[in-house]
Amino acid sequence: MLKTIKVFILFLLINFGFSQELVIGEERVEPGIIFIFEGAIKDHIMPEEMHLKENQSNIHIEARVNWDNVNIPDGTPEGGFVPYLSINAKIVNLNTGLSTFIDLLPHINLIDNFHYARNVALPGNIADNYYVEFNVIRPSYKELSLHKDWFEKYGSNFMDNVVFIYNKVNFEEIANASR
Repeated sequence: MLKTIKVFILFLLINFGFSQELVIGEERVEPGIIFIFEGAIKDHIMPEEMHLKENQSNIHIEARVNWDNVNIPDGTPEGGFVPYLSINAKIVNLNTGLSTFIDLLPHINLIDNFHYARNVALPGNIADNYYVEFNVIRPSYKELSLHKDWFEKYGSNFMDNVVFIYNKVNFEEIANASR
C-alpha cells in the first residue's frame, strides 16, 4: 500500500511540474535489489573538500539502491538501503562527444535517506541530450563477508556486477531548478 501511495505521489509530482528529481531509469537485480537512477537538483554537500560546490555543478546525479518489498532474502529489511557498492557514472554529451566520469558516494538526506550520489558539471550545454552509463560493482570480500547460510542459498557473490545504459537523457529542467 505504501509503495502504491509513493508511486501515485511521484506521478502527481512529475505530471504537474513539481518534480525535484528526473528519473533516468529503474532496474531490479537479484537477489531483490532495486536501483533508481536520478538527476536531482544540485545541492550543498559536505564535506566541501570532497564534493563539487553547488555553484560549480549543474545537477546532483543519484542512485537510490534499496531492497525490494517482495522476493528478497530472508532477514532482509524491505526497502532498506543496500550498502558497500561501488557505483560510478559516465555522462557523454551526444552533440559534442565530451564526457565526464564520476564516482557516486554514499550520502544521507531527509528526503531519500541513504543513497549514492555526487554533484556534477555536465560536459556541455544543459539543453543537450546525454548518454548516461551507471556501473555497479559488487562489494569485495574486504567490504562484505558472507555467512554460510547466504553462501549456500545465493553463492559466493552478493550480486553480479552490472551496467545500466540510458540514451538521450535531457537534464535541462532539473539543471534549471533550484531549491
